[in-house]
Formats: sequence, structure tokens, C-alpha cells
Amino acid sequence: MSPRKGHRKPATTCDGCLAWGVFTGRLCPACWQFERKHAGGKCGACRRRQPLKSGYCRLCWCQARRNIRLATGKLTSAGHVMAPWLRQVGDLQLFLVGMHHHRGASTTPRPRGRVDGDGRANRRLLPLSGRSAVGASWCCLMAVPRDYRRFASDVHADPGSPWLDWGRYLAHGLAEARGWGRRVRLDVDRALVVLLSQYVEGEIIRYSEIIAPLRALDSSIERTVEVLDAMNILVDDRRPSYEDWLEKRLDGLAAGIRRETESWNRTLRDGGPRTRPRDRSTVWSYLNAVRPALLEWSERFDHLREVTRDDVLAHVKTLHGHERRQTLVALRSLFGWAKKNGIVFRNPTARIKVGTFEYSVLQPLLPQQVTRSVEAVRSPAARLALALAASHAARAGAIRALQLDDVDLGNRRLTIAGRTRPMDDLTHQMLLAWLDYRRRRRPNTANPHLLINQMTALETGPVSGWWIKHELHGQDATLERLRVDRQLEEALVHGPDPLQLAEVFGLDEKTAIRYANSARALLEQPLETDPAT
Repeated sequence: MSPRKGHRKPATTCDGCLAWGVFTGRLCPACWQFERKHAGGKCGACRRRQPLKSGYCRLCWCQARRNIRLATGKLTSAGHVMAPWLRQVGDLQLFLVGMHHHRGASTTPRPRGRVDGDGRANRRLLPLSGRSAVGASWCCLMAVPRDYRRFASDVHADPGSPWLDWGRYLAHGLAEARGWGRRVRLDVDRALVVLLSQYVEGEIIRYSEIIAPLRALDSSIERTVEVLDAMNILVDDRRPSYEDWLEKRLDGLAAGIRRETESWNRTLRDGGPRTRPRDRSTVWSYLNAVRPALLEWSERFDHLREVTRDDVLAHVKTLHGHERRQTLVALRSLFGWAKKNGIVFRNPTARIKVGTFEYSVLQPLLPQQVTRSVEAVRSPAARLALALAASHAARAGAIRALQLDDVDLGNRRLTIAGRTRPMDDLTHQMLLAWLDYRRRRRPNTANPHLLINQMTALETGPVSGWWIKHELHGQDATLERLRVDRQLEEALVHGPDPLQLAEVFGLDEKTAIRYANSARALLEQPLETDPAT
């Protein structure tokens, strides 16, 4: 399993200078730069095979400088002066990462930007070319939570902090790439001043620590988190919603049944050695389906191995239709996993037939139902989504995934879920209206998706499923019902031919046969019969 977002490598020893500290990779930053500039070989003092400068490794150079400082009180890096001291290096003094200063390095960061006539630095920051040199730094030996709510701008703000300088540089790049407006940029800058003014290298910023202070500042938490994530100094320590949901659904089960059910559900979610992770909706629906049976068995049993085939049949007999089928499928998954992992001796669901699910005849929407949905949508985005579902049978997920490159206005063609389709007049009209609205309201956005809102305009991801459907909430003609109605209409108008349906809409064979059977059943009904009854 990949490390979670924001995970930091623990303190370790550098392979080059043997210094102790927190850094990524096998080398500290100084040794990494040293290795890039110098070729390898055997050091003339410590005899280790390392990158060499004038025949000596970086650790011996650091030791020679220390010996000079102790003997003369001065520090020099001139080759002809350092050579005798390098040859005399014997014992090596180990140190922490960042303890050695460069010659002439100042501990007070210089102000960035233009300097006015009175000597004060212009407040406008110039873009940096990369991460600032931090100078002297300390290794974080103990993580101490910081209370950012006590931050006072007149006391704690440090505009010259190199970490704040680096954060502002990254924020400037993200703002240019994502099209952040002036207000968002100022909000992020104000948040970075609070979080990075007193930041020390090696410190960890936890997500839970910044929520309260950023809300008090009315700053954008999501945008600030993007900057801290790019700096690799943020740990997302929030408790996943899945953990709360799982704990609630397992409440009331016997200890043995609860333990194995939890392991099975986590395997469904995360996958295993020979198991692929399942969709989140599958994970939730499976546990919801087996919960009533597990609660019933928990009153009599302490472990899954005590459940017999008769117990399963007795519970399944109380269910009917889709509920019976869903419960039996979930129970077979649970006991199949238990048998595979040696938790139960026999699978009590073996040879219990699930049965085929008999689909009902699909019914077309009534004109008044479609009219009410058309009158309910107000925004240009919702109107475009309705047109795509009603005219092109596009799923909500496919509408959310549409990008600007999928629209060809010149040739009046549209690519939905990888299939290119001609654009009808209604879709063309709704599309032009939405693009004009998008251009006026979000002119600087860099989001490549066709549909965006106030939140996703600052990002690059799609809109949420709730947002694209909320204006049709409570209506009979939802996006899903409009999609089904469009495919059923195709089968009714051009004949119940599964091959044509599969070709036009890209359906699999079972779905195309279902639509063809429903259309055939509707066409065989007497003319005086109302299709809605």
C-alpha cells in the first residue's frame, strides 16, 4: 500500500557525511549537491569511497574546517591553506544536518524586491527561481504541536523568513497555473504568513492544527493546503469518514463476528494479495446488506464458523426480490473470503443459487414530467447537462468528465465517453450559452473540464456528482431517467434492435437486449393502453 499523503521519512543518517537529520533520499541536501559536482573515488583521509573534492570527501572537508576554527579561530576554504589540514584529518566529529555555515553566510535574510530611496524594501515580492537557502537549521527531535491561534502579526510575523519566501514562490506558481483571483491570492498569502513565519526546518504541520486558525482568518484552507503539500511539510491527520462509518455499522455485532467482518470489508476496500479493491459503493452496499443477518446471528453465535447453511437459508427466506439477491451475493462474498483465509471450515453459502434477476419493462417518461424538469433548471450548466442527458443519453459521470477539448464547435461534434457524436441544435444552443457564461464569470480559470463551479474553477478536477444533479432533485425526469428515456426512444423509433442500440450508445450486449425487450413489450401493447400504467 502506498504511503499516505503528507508522509515524511523519519530521521536517519546521511550516507555521505554521516550527519543525523530529517531529509529525503540517502543523502542530506549538502552531500547531494556535493555529489552532483564531484566525481567519486577513495578519500585521502578517511579512505572511504565517496565523491571527492581535491582528493577528499565532504566529511573530511568539514572536519578540516572545524580543526582550523578550533586552532586559529578563523575559517577559510582556500585550497592552499586547507591542504595541510586535510592531510592531518584523523578522528571525525559527527554532527547534525545543517550545522555547518557557508563562509560569509548571513543569518539575517536580505529583503527581496526593489529597495526604495529611503532604504526600505519594496513589499512586492519577486518570483523566486526555486527553494530559498535556509541557512542555519536544526533537526526536529520531538514533534511539538504549535498553536497558530496565538499568532500576533505585530510580534510573530517575519517577512524575511526563507520558508515564507519559498511558500510565496510556490503560491505564485499555483496561482498562475490555476487562475486564482486577487482575493484568493491575498487569503493564501495571509495564511502563509501565519503558518510559515516561525517555521523551523524539520517541523511538521498537521492538517488538524490549521483548520481553526485559517477559519478564523476566513482564508481558503484548500488553497493553502495545496501550497503546503507542494512544500512537503503537511501531514493530513484527519480521520477518514470510512472509519466512522465502519465503526457505526459494526456496532452491536459479537466480538468474533465483528473482527472478521471488519477484516473482510477492509479487504474489499483496500484489496489483498490476489484481490483487487472494489468500488466504494460496493463496499458500502455489501456491509449494509449483511448487517441484518449478522445482528441476528450475533445473538446466538460468537464466531462466523458457527453459522450453518440452514441459518443462511432461514434468513434468506425472509427476503424477496432484489433485497434477497443482494444479501445472498454479499454473504457469499463474506464467507468466500473467510473460507479462503481459513477462518471457517466450510462455506455455508456454497451451492445456494442466487437466481436471475427479472428486470421490469422500462417505461418512457411522460411529456409533463420532462416539462417540469426543464422548468426546474435555472443555471446554464444545469441546462447543458439536461440537454446532454436527454439528447445524447450521457451519464452524469460522463458529463462531469467532459473537457473543453471534447467540444468541436466548428464541425458541431461532441466526444462523450470516448465516442464522437454529431451535435444537435438544442445541445449546440445550450453549449454556446454555457461557454459564454463561463467566459464571463471565470475568465482566468485553468480547469480543462467543460463544467466548472466556484470551487473547481480554482482547481483542475471535475465538479461533484451532487452539484450536477441538485437542481433536478425531487423531479421525476432526473438525469438518469432522461438518459434511459433517450435510449428507450431510440429502440421504439428505429426498432428493438440490440445491435443498433449497442452501436449508437456504446452499450454492452446485456443492456442493449434489455432495452430491446422493453421496447418490444411496449410496441406489443394495445394502442388504448396507457404506457405509464
